[in-house]
Amino acid sequence: QVQLVESGGGLVQPGGSLRLSCAASGIIFSLYTMGWYRQAPGKQRELVAAITSSESTDYTDSVKGRFTISRDNRKNTVYLEMNSLKPEDTAVYYCKSTATWGTYYWGQGTQVTVSS
Repeated sequence: QVQLVESGGGLVQPGGSLRLSCAASGIIFSLYTMGWYRQAPGKQRELVAAITSSESTDYTDSVKGRFTISRDNRKNTVYLEMNSLKPEDTAVYYCKSTATWGTYYWGQGTQVTVSS
C-alpha cells in the first residue's frame, strides 16, 4: 500500500519559515519524481516545486529564490524549505509522486497559513 504523509505545516508570520516533509512508503522512492503542489481556497491546485530522480529541480516563478525542494532517498522523504513566506503562500500543500511510466500518488495535504 502506497502512502505519502506530509508534515510540517502550521501558522507562521509573514517573513517566517517552515519546512515541509513528505515521507513515502510502498514505492521505490528513488525512481519517482516528487512534487509539492498547493491549493488555496477557491483556486486550482498548482505545482510549487518538483525534483526528479536525478535531482533536477523546477519551481513556479512566485517561489523562486524563497523555496527549496530536496530529497533524501535513504529516508524516502522529500522536503520543501520555505523562507520569506507571504500571505499569498497560504494554502494546503500536497505531496505527489510520479513515476516515469505515469503512475502517481497524492498525499493528504498539510495546511500552511501565513498571517500576522
